[in-house]
Amino acid sequence: MLSREFLVQRGYCCGHGCLMCPYIPKHIKGNTAMKKEEVLIVCALEVETQGQLKDWDVLYTGVGKVNATYSLTKRLSTEGSINHDARKKLVINYGTAGSRKYKKGELIDCTKFIQRDMDVTGLGFQRGETPFEKEPPIVIETECSFNPIGKHATCGSGDSFVEDRTNYYGEVVDMEAYALSKVCNIFNIPFISFKYISDGADGDANNDWEENVSKGIVEFKTKVLKI
Repeated sequence: MLSREFLVQRGYCCGHGCLMCPYIPKHIKGNTAMKKEEVLIVCALEVETQGQLKDWDVLYTGVGKVNATYSLTKRLSTEGSINHDARKKLVINYGTAGSRKYKKGELIDCTKFIQRDMDVTGLGFQRGETPFEKEPPIVIETECSFNPIGKHATCGSGDSFVEDRTNYYGEVVDMEAYALSKVCNIFNIPFISFKYISDGADGDANNDWEENVSKGIVEFKTKVLKI
């Protein structure tokens, strides 16, 4: 089996359906590697990137699902209305997150997303299920052939900073990724999220986050953007 690294170095798609095909869309003969200008990196706060993404197109949304939804929808809608062909071909979310499964200091890829603070169980709905909404499903699974880490973690997003088990839902917890994945699902744009685990989503989470928030950008650049 040809490795992803070899296929990237070759620089074009053979169209033969290679399992590790790195191109988006996949399996289209002659398709070349994605250009920088076709990628949009979305982060909540500038402190998370430490000014190290100046060569990339970065959108800062602010904290929480409402800000994330508004900012990304506005950006993609504006691009689409000007020139449909100029729309981004990949949206990458980078940010910090808490986890009780993964260790602090790890960079984790998230490909499944759930709204952890949507709770209408009192009316018979499942936790995370938006009432009377058929699409997308409760857990949004994103399709993206670009994934150099490959853990495929589930991220639970909610408008609360998790410091106890009450709001912990998913392998990784944050405050924006579900909203971003839903917008990309509606716009039919490939999406993936990379989270630097800054805290254990426990009683020490606030102190850990403040200490580690700026550390992950080097890992993200090395393990994701260089590839």
